[in-house]
Amino acid sequence: MYAWDFAALKPYWGLIWQGLGVTVLYTVITVVAGLAIGLLTGILRTMGPRWVSIPVRGYIEVFRCTPLLVQLVWVYYALPVLIGVDMSAATACFLTLSLYAGSFYAEIFRGGIEAIDRGQWEAGHAIGMRESRIFRRIVLPQAIQVMVPSFINQTIIQLKNTSLVSTVAVGDLLYQGSVITAASYRPLEVYTTIAVLYFVVLFPLTLIADQMERRLGAHR
Repeated sequence: MYAWDFAALKPYWGLIWQGLGVTVLYTVITVVAGLAIGLLTGILRTMGPRWVSIPVRGYIEVFRCTPLLVQLVWVYYALPVLIGVDMSAATACFLTLSLYAGSFYAEIFRGGIEAIDRGQWEAGHAIGMRESRIFRRIVLPQAIQVMVPSFINQTIIQLKNTSLVSTVAVGDLLYQGSVITAASYRPLEVYTTIAVLYFVVLFPLTLIADQMERRLGAHR
């Protein structure tokens, strides 16, 4: 029988917390960037002219329909060759995760906007409001109520996706786990600890998402 020894990880807790910090940091900054990209592209796809909405949809579908790991490796290894610019692993990870998140957030924004009854737009026009003001003052606040649970669920997925940055040697939680495993020869303890930390961070978010879905469902 295997003899568990979590005490063997005591010298490495600094690396574990450092990796968790990198994971949370990448989640926060790529979610913020992804929301900005998603809002812009979601609006352009829904309300923009055809010559804009078509390439925007192309961006969304490319990132939604290809594996994130393939995107990450391509941006890190191939894109610098094509554009002739050196790119650090940290920059490649930020760019890829932000664009990937943005493509999914864009579809959430589009779905939320289209879920609002067309009569809301017509009512705004009837009282002399311009299109942009109707969107800001009437449509978007209602759409956000519909979108919030999906935003939280996508953010949970985004946090799990950050584990892929370890493939290009960015020091996130999973990468530090591999370093500690090589030094301690205790893979079961290391990866069990990592799994528990991911669960501790993610489970409260799932509870928040469930609660908000119930509240919004009751409100509707």
